[in-house]
Amino acid sequence: MHREKYDAFTGKIREGKVQQRKAAFAKQRNFFSGINKFSEDSVRASFVISEMIAKSSRPFTEGFFVKECLMKANEILCPDRKKVFEGISLSANTVACRITDLADNVQKQLIQMGKGFEAFSIVLDESTDVSDTAQCAVFIRGVDCNLNITEELLDLIPLKGTTTGRDIFQGLEECIEKAALPWNKLVSLATDGAPSMCSENVGVVGLLKTKLNSLNTPGISFTNIHCILHQEALCSKSLQMKEVMDVVVKTVNFIRARGLNHRQFTSFLASMDSEYGELLYHTQVRWLSRGNVLQHFFALREEIDSFVKTKNKEVPQLADSTFICNLAFLTDVTDHLNALNLKLQGRKQVITQMYDSIKSFKVKLTLWGKQLTAGNLVHFSTLNSLRKVEPKSLKEYAEIISNLHKQFDVRFKDLKAFEPHFQLFSTPFAVEIDNVAEEMQMELVELQCDTILKQKYTDVGIPEFYRFLSQERFPMLFFASARIMAMFGSTYICEQFFSSMKINKSGLRSRLTDEHLQATLKLVSSQDIKPNIDVLVDAKHCQLSGQK
Repeated sequence: MHREKYDAFTGKIREGKVQQRKAAFAKQRNFFSGINKFSEDSVRASFVISEMIAKSSRPFTEGFFVKECLMKANEILCPDRKKVFEGISLSANTVACRITDLADNVQKQLIQMGKGFEAFSIVLDESTDVSDTAQCAVFIRGVDCNLNITEELLDLIPLKGTTTGRDIFQGLEECIEKAALPWNKLVSLATDGAPSMCSENVGVVGLLKTKLNSLNTPGISFTNIHCILHQEALCSKSLQMKEVMDVVVKTVNFIRARGLNHRQFTSFLASMDSEYGELLYHTQVRWLSRGNVLQHFFALREEIDSFVKTKNKEVPQLADSTFICNLAFLTDVTDHLNALNLKLQGRKQVITQMYDSIKSFKVKLTLWGKQLTAGNLVHFSTLNSLRKVEPKSLKEYAEIISNLHKQFDVRFKDLKAFEPHFQLFSTPFAVEIDNVAEEMQMELVELQCDTILKQKYTDVGIPEFYRFLSQERFPMLFFASARIMAMFGSTYICEQFFSSMKINKSGLRSRLTDEHLQATLKLVSSQDIKPNIDVLVDAKHCQLSGQK
């Protein structure tokens, strides 16, 4: 048909017709390319917005609202591009699917990174969501050949029936094998110390040790770590000042539990130009909230006394000088404990740094005990603000500090057993050769005699120094440092995670499925891995959304 049509043309005319046909084909090709590009950009925008919805812990239905906002912006800014905005699919189902795809992509990247880990550790913790499902969070901390640390959620295991150590272990075993992580590179497991976690026979730790022993794989050396933050909280119980805290809690709850009373107290304080506008609500004794409550309560004790009397409530302890002294002392001690607690928090902390903070606090406790005995209150500013403190009380306070020191000794004796390994890691140029394992002695001699590396250690410190250490020249020191850097020191990352879980699966979103909860929290908690949206867009069959 085309031949009959164009055979009549010759010479320049024929060449012109050929060029016209080429131009028509090119225009057609560009038209379809434009449609594909337009469709790809719409899908990409859908992924980007869905990720933002997940990371901000908003419900999937938020996509409808975002779409409405986009369409309104389109009407005002660029009404001629309506189809572009209509093509961005943000229905609840689409957002849920996008978030699942994004989380799967992050998980695939994590598994790929796991193949390059020189060592890794696991931290486990369990909490119940709003639908009474026990959720076990499994986080991994891996160290690669460049000694880069990766901390990510490995899995969120819903425990539908019982929550025994065996149930948790089976879930852990499955997620490690699903991620193809080699058991011989597992360095440690950090837990909160609960019996289901730490029991030698039926706890996760005991079952894990049995599993590792059954493998008969060379190079396995496994350690159980009891969360340092949790241990510090247990040490605090030795303060034996419950009667002081009970008075504070009851009084604070009296003021705050009734909305009318709270509003009156706020205006009452404002009328007196008090430094604090309101008192912190206290329902459960947790260290950080407790420290804040005590500070505010002590500062406002006179205003509080006057206010409760107007409500026909008596708090006789507020007029007792001994109680006020005890309150001041407890405020100072909890302030010191809070400062330690804050040092121990945060992601990617090296366990040696956390242990150093514990050791320095023990030295401070010894110093404070001596100073209290001598009547020196320089490090107890709240107590020092009082006009008079009885020597008898100071002696009691020194005894409390001594008991607190003993608790730290007992609670952290397991970590003390690792002190030689921690010292080698932290001060490799100061360690005595005779005090390290014989198989590492020659490497350590080489290291300590290398002036260039010694200067580098001085310049960059720990742990950055080990990134300049040749793995070929110092294989054992390199591997030892990787193991130390891979260790979790606390379950802090899990506590942060469960706070996010409570936001995402709240009473208003109680029907959120376990799969969607895990996908959302995978994106919320991810720090080192970003979803590869380009890969996801390429994998989709790009077409304009039929659902506006």
